[in-house]
Amino acid sequence: MFKHLLRTGTSLLALATLAGCLSSGGDPANPSGSGGSTINPSESEGRVFFIKPGPNATNEMVAAMVQLKPKDTLRFDCGFFELTTGIQISTTEDVIIEGCGMDETFLSFRDSNSQEGFLASNVRGVTVRNLTIGDSPGDAFKLKGVNHGTLKKVRAIWSSGRKTPQETPITAANYRDAVKVQCTDPARHNPANPNPLERDNTSPDYTVSTASGRYGIYPVESRNILVEESESIGASDAGIYVGQTNIAKIRNSRTAYNVFGFEIENVQDGEYSGNLAECNTGGFLIYDLDNLTQYGSRSRMFNNVARNNNTYNFAVPGSIVANVPRGSGLITLAYDKIDIYDNVFENHGTAGIILTSYELLGENGDRRMDVYSEAVNIFNNTFINNGNDLPQPDFASIIATQGGQVTSAFPMLVGLKIAAGGQRYRGAHIVWDGYQDQLNNECELPKDRQGQPVPTDADGKPIQGNANPNPSCRYNKYKFNSNGQRKVPAWWFSCINPNNNFNGDSLNFANFNGTRGLEAVLNLNPSNPAASLTPEFVQSVASGIPQFPATFRIEDHNCLAKFGADLPRLPDFELEPFVPSGEFSPEPTAEAVKALCEVPLKAGEVNEAAFAVNCPDLAQYNLFADPQDPRSMPNSQGMPYVLNSKLFSDYSLKHRVIFVPRGKKANYLADEANRVNATINFPVGTIIAKTFTFVDQPQGKETAYETRLLIKRERKDGNPYWEALEYIWQDAGGGKRKAVLSQGGGKAAASWDYVDVESGKRQQGNTAEYLFPNANQCLICHSNNDVESGSSPIGPKPRNLNREYRNESPLLTAGQSQHPINGKNQIQFMCETGLMQNCPSDLKVNQTTKVAGAVPRIPKFNKPGDSGQPAGSKADIEARARAYLEVNCAHCHNVNGQASNTGFYVDVFRAVDSTYGICKKPTASGSEGRGNRLYDIHPGVSADSIVPYRMGPEAVELAAKMPPLARSVVDTEAVTLINQWIDQVIDSSYENADACQQSNNSGGGLPLIGGLPLVP
Repeated sequence: MFKHLLRTGTSLLALATLAGCLSSGGDPANPSGSGGSTINPSESEGRVFFIKPGPNATNEMVAAMVQLKPKDTLRFDCGFFELTTGIQISTTEDVIIEGCGMDETFLSFRDSNSQEGFLASNVRGVTVRNLTIGDSPGDAFKLKGVNHGTLKKVRAIWSSGRKTPQETPITAANYRDAVKVQCTDPARHNPANPNPLERDNTSPDYTVSTASGRYGIYPVESRNILVEESESIGASDAGIYVGQTNIAKIRNSRTAYNVFGFEIENVQDGEYSGNLAECNTGGFLIYDLDNLTQYGSRSRMFNNVARNNNTYNFAVPGSIVANVPRGSGLITLAYDKIDIYDNVFENHGTAGIILTSYELLGENGDRRMDVYSEAVNIFNNTFINNGNDLPQPDFASIIATQGGQVTSAFPMLVGLKIAAGGQRYRGAHIVWDGYQDQLNNECELPKDRQGQPVPTDADGKPIQGNANPNPSCRYNKYKFNSNGQRKVPAWWFSCINPNNNFNGDSLNFANFNGTRGLEAVLNLNPSNPAASLTPEFVQSVASGIPQFPATFRIEDHNCLAKFGADLPRLPDFELEPFVPSGEFSPEPTAEAVKALCEVPLKAGEVNEAAFAVNCPDLAQYNLFADPQDPRSMPNSQGMPYVLNSKLFSDYSLKHRVIFVPRGKKANYLADEANRVNATINFPVGTIIAKTFTFVDQPQGKETAYETRLLIKRERKDGNPYWEALEYIWQDAGGGKRKAVLSQGGGKAAASWDYVDVESGKRQQGNTAEYLFPNANQCLICHSNNDVESGSSPIGPKPRNLNREYRNESPLLTAGQSQHPINGKNQIQFMCETGLMQNCPSDLKVNQTTKVAGAVPRIPKFNKPGDSGQPAGSKADIEARARAYLEVNCAHCHNVNGQASNTGFYVDVFRAVDSTYGICKKPTASGSEGRGNRLYDIHPGVSADSIVPYRMGPEAVELAAKMPPLARSVVDTEAVTLINQWIDQVIDSSYENADACQQSNNSGGGLPLIGGLPLVP
């Protein structure tokens, strides 16, 4: 009866198939002539899982990746693979993922249910090499929280014209040719741009698409990263990107037809060397983005070639990267200490190098960040034909953002100002916005959340990040001497050495003075401002307006001549040596599993000895009185529990049970505000079971779909970790059912019809896409940097357990709903029965509400008034909205979570400010993840807020839905509540609310007045 619901087989079948594919470490890395690099024998001490193309490839891959231990290799054969889920590894170390050559092994994720093609999170030591990832829904290669990550001879690519009528899909028949993308003639103009002068809107080589994934190669919040001999083609954000990372080298790689080719963002100690960027919108970017975990410094860029990066900007309008002007060789923005030498910048329509600051875009609300680029050292480079093809403003983007994004007018502004300075309308080899900050003597060193001054580096610059409060002013005393004079050349903006080779075909240098004087030009003809913005008008009139004309004094940047010294060269650096974290336990043998699982079971007692292994049948742990019903009474001292607000999973109901081993106790841990991810501390041997059911209340029927286990185990070196096991319920014949270990996951159809026991609302619906996660998908949400390794628990935090137990199901059973905990405060029950120690001496339990006053608490999101505030009041709405976001989002969106790199955090102890999304633009949402909305939370304007969009019905693409797993339908009550909170509660009184732009401008820098003209 239940079999027809399952679309995929269990991982047991995959494991059986895989058994024949295991080989010893001595096997060759690739067939003869495959073009891949070979394995060093010292790397091959572990097992090798060998995957071949074919219909079983996904199951075999998943079965292998969930088993990877240190020294293991996951190896793909030559050929074209159609994979329906991504490669995901977490909380392991020293593993290899490889193919037999980046031109020979193609992993297609066109129909994948995972956003990333490859994701490594919280991994210590991973090498990926000799393969291509194609058509991933989101990022192709993502490394998050990785220490020692190497990507060598890998490629990220999206099909030409991805998800457009012009798409040429990459298939098994054409992949060897499709990956060889040349750069001969990029499309310079947006086909959607309503400008009759722009006709160069196609390319014979490749058709870019906003629907392509965001990043090709994307290490973030990592350390010791090496990317070499790799390639990215077609990313709608950046091709090869390293962000919020310490010690990163990107070398001998190529990017083409991405919006940005290479990005170093908020990196400390970064390096570009020997790379080629061509046919992107912009070639290289070194910058700091606001409101993130750290700000960057010290990057070297040498022996690179940036050529013909003139593809029109095809990023989603309104995104950060959509500001990049077509025809940019290198952009620096708000990043200090960059050495740029021995590079070639050739054939860029706007400029070879653009030196700019956030002041060009208007006031930046993050006052922890220095918004200016300083100590940029430019020497011994070659510049050829830059700035001679300034792009027109992108009217399509301006229209799509209702005038909100007019930064595509930046090149036109540069050209007009250069024309006003006496040159012809053009760009230059190097352009600078000319913005300089003045000493702010009144601004003192910022303070941390404890009120102490933040630490400073050797230069006296504050070491900042979004963990610190946003100060009221931007501290900059470290740049100035005691007499108020700027320290030069140390904090001068750029040193441009005369040994640079500037070809005479272009203007060498221009300081275009930002947007200064633009208002005055427009005001000269207020009846028709657009008429003022022509080269002829500017050259005849605007030269007399102070600071409007560009100046061309490159000698101001000859630091040796002007200041008597050059900037010191940045020192070289090396990746740190890899050191294993300790000893992992070996994979149990089949005999060991059988010896612990296939044993006589005692009535009423959990098979506690089996916690050390993965039993193939859930019943072998003997967790429940009725092995066919996970809603029945738990055995031993198993304790059912419920949460105040729960994770939404397609309207399934949850039956949760904690099994603490006999003779052991959990530990109550207080101070949750400083430990936002920490749950109750459980002893080794603890099993936490969560069963997902769907209810047909009119028929009196409840069907168990899956039971997930978290088991706390111990490594060989004594370090604890949590293992996640997925059991799918199946028909066992003869009217019986069983739950089978299915680490590969799957999908099923489901329907529901019941009255919610908390809200009293009837829920009806169905889905064909209910997801059973694979074991590594569990790690995405359950793995944080500040908790025990593996799939650490999320739900059983004191603040979410602080309530009376009441079973979620409206159908009463003789099982868990009759447990002695029923009607009692759950924290109190654990303390009084000896399941937990170190409890508060007086819990102060209210005998009416059953809430412990001595324990933090979040409310039930769907029960008005449960916050303790008047039902429907602003305080009540906010408390319940925040409770929902904490349970459904904060396990990733916290400073130690999978989404920490976004700078968007929603734990309940955090103030609702910029880090909570108030007027914060997204960092890595891609086109689907924005919905043409500008801010995570726009006060009073839910229609321009990304959070409810990603939760709601408009987010239909995989890369748009949040949470990304376990929700194929919309939680309508939650979306209504979040919209109500944004529209009716959040207003201008919230911190950072003034950072949202209400008018038609790009941030204060480039006003849109009376339209924009067409210029040659």
